[in-house]
Amino acid sequence: MYVRRRSARTTITIIAVVTAALAGLLVIVILTNRKVDRELAKPPAPPAAPVAPVKVTSKQLAALPRTTTWTKVAKARLDPQPFAASDGLMLHPETSKVVYAEPGGPPIAVVPTTQLDDPTWLPVIEARPEWMRVLLPSRPNGSTGWIHTGDGKTKQTYSPYQVRINLTERRLTLLKAGQETGSWPVAIGTKETPTPIGRTFLLASLSPPEITYSPVILPLGTHSEKLETFDGGPGTVGLHGWPDKDGFGKAVSHGCVRLPKDGLDAVSHIPLGSLIIITQ
Repeated sequence: MYVRRRSARTTITIIAVVTAALAGLLVIVILTNRKVDRELAKPPAPPAAPVAPVKVTSKQLAALPRTTTWTKVAKARLDPQPFAASDGLMLHPETSKVVYAEPGGPPIAVVPTTQLDDPTWLPVIEARPEWMRVLLPSRPNGSTGWIHTGDGKTKQTYSPYQVRINLTERRLTLLKAGQETGSWPVAIGTKETPTPIGRTFLLASLSPPEITYSPVILPLGTHSEKLETFDGGPGTVGLHGWPDKDGFGKAVSHGCVRLPKDGLDAVSHIPLGSLIIITQ
């Protein structure tokens, strides 16, 4: 049988036609995809509008508890992430501020400008437009509340420091910008008077007029779960030194954390409001 061979010119022509067809198909696909993209594209959602705070009358204001280490805020909502780190943001009220259960929600307390004669600095654990959620220094442990910041009567700053206390290892570690700067064995609470766990913060720095066991005492925003009062105070847990070095690494305190001198010196220089996370 005789089969006529295609000429080279014919073959080239066929290839050109096929190539052109494929290119056209590709253009159609690209254009189709672009059309689909245009149809699916949506403008970004506008930012949520700030929520206005509930107005509080002078009578209501007077009836609200002050959130300090001496008080209890019964309607406070507990910390939803009691062992989470933060970005170090802290808030200071320049005037007494109402604390709310949530943005636009009911008032639950008033935070004063000072705590134990030191400026009030509270760690921020959540933020929304013109609102910040902070840890509170009152009972129950882990109390939180929302403060309206849209009136410009608050200051914010950042602390690069974070303190972590591991009760099992009986060790305190100081971090700066996420990097460890020091670690020390510590004494913690006994089984009868345990050191409470969760995240809290450095509330104040006190220098006793007469040094007995520690040159400085650092109250935290947390309290003993077993002792309602201790030594005339409200059972506030703190960091402080101790003259007997044999106690470090043991569970021997009433709930406070006892540090060796160099550890106390280091922690006493971090800003008020710095986050402290105590884990089991």
